[in-house]
Amino acid sequence: MLDLVIKGGQVVTPQAVGEMDIGIQGEKIAAVGWSGSLAADAGREIDATGKIVIPGGIEPHAHIGIPVPSEWSGQPDIMTQPPQDASRAAAFGGVTTIVDFAGDLSLEDRGDAPAKSIMSVLEERRDVFRTHAYTDYTFHYILAGEVAPETIGEIGEAVQEGVASFKIFTTFHPIRVPYGQLSAIFAEVAKHGGIMAVHAEEDEIVRYMTEKLKRENRAQGYNLHLVHNNLSEDLAFRHVIRLAQHSGTGIYFVHTTAKEGVAAIAEARAAGQPVYGEALHNYLEFTCEDYKKPGGTAIHTYPAIKFADDRDALIAGLMDGRLATTATDEYTTHKGPKLWGDTIETVCGGHNGIETRIPVAYTKFVAERNMSLQRFVDITSANAARLLGLYPQKGAIQPGSDADLVIFDPGLHKTISLDDLHANSDYSIWEGYASQGWPVMTLLRGKVIVEDGKLVGSSTDGRWLKRRVSGDVISRPVV
Repeated sequence: MLDLVIKGGQVVTPQAVGEMDIGIQGEKIAAVGWSGSLAADAGREIDATGKIVIPGGIEPHAHIGIPVPSEWSGQPDIMTQPPQDASRAAAFGGVTTIVDFAGDLSLEDRGDAPAKSIMSVLEERRDVFRTHAYTDYTFHYILAGEVAPETIGEIGEAVQEGVASFKIFTTFHPIRVPYGQLSAIFAEVAKHGGIMAVHAEEDEIVRYMTEKLKRENRAQGYNLHLVHNNLSEDLAFRHVIRLAQHSGTGIYFVHTTAKEGVAAIAEARAAGQPVYGEALHNYLEFTCEDYKKPGGTAIHTYPAIKFADDRDALIAGLMDGRLATTATDEYTTHKGPKLWGDTIETVCGGHNGIETRIPVAYTKFVAERNMSLQRFVDITSANAARLLGLYPQKGAIQPGSDADLVIFDPGLHKTISLDDLHANSDYSIWEGYASQGWPVMTLLRGKVIVEDGKLVGSSTDGRWLKRRVSGDVISRPVV
């Protein structure tokens, strides 16, 4: 006897899309069959007729429960929303796995303070989420600044522990990693079978343009795109790609923003390099012109939102496969800290977005551009699972996979309002957005955690996930 059967929905599996039934036993998918093929005796039946059933969304890029730099917020001790709030919002948005970060993302100079071991930092970060998450979670590990040889030497142990991806920045003093250390990090990550998540901007361009705009009295926040600009992305992506080529490293470019970034990724992939790109869903809607509106920097996430042709290139890249994933760079604060800074050096990044990514992506790609449902699952769940070492445990509806499922109603059209959202924030940049479809039920490992607009899961449901990247992912461009 099955614990649960979901019947009659349009189910999106890796092999097919059609009206199917899903049988769940315990935490796993036990069977998937055409409608009416599963035995009727189940502990519970859910009728998904007229709805789409997809794997639980994977948020591959989030910053939850971390300090907001005082130069961005105007005051000390401001934090992004904690795991309990962020994972609650995620669950309502059809997201069942969050990939956050462990490591030092502080913009404060750490001076001569000794570096903590990767394993000790990882355990501290797990403690922040443990018993405080409605969804499953895992971490990229941030390597920042002039990374000590001893820390680089710990990468292999971290990979064995299940940390499959490592994040670096090529800008922002003092967390920028110089190219010398970066080459050593790349080589070590490649040696042990990990993948690099890279925030790539050319630091000299960013610093030069910052000083130039200040000299010219053009340092207003709405000029962020002139600092974090197209040339910076072009140069940095290509530098990183060449470093990766020399070391044989797989690269996951977070928050691709410009047509030049899309082109650099496409060229590397055409040459056989395992290079992948991510686009944030706010970059798929807004442009730098929106920065000029009252409160316009609320939409900002670093590097910077750019021009209409850049937005169009990101959309095209997700449609045709040059880009692999959608994400949010989740970094939720309240409106006061978010809008305190009004210059190119003080605007706060991030926004309340983890709940809106899947319905916005469905609207933009499936409803408006006829993207296939399998490709939609790729950009919201499956590709992140593949690239970051979770597939097929996550990101797939097939026997043996975790029963992380979302029942999505394509006929439920909503004009998004803050009142409909569940984050710990007092604003949404998606206020007034017309969404053509919405998640109506979310299951985590076979347990219903959101149903009929109500939270029925527990903040102790979430678990930390070990990951291991497939050799195919880091040897050639497979997604």
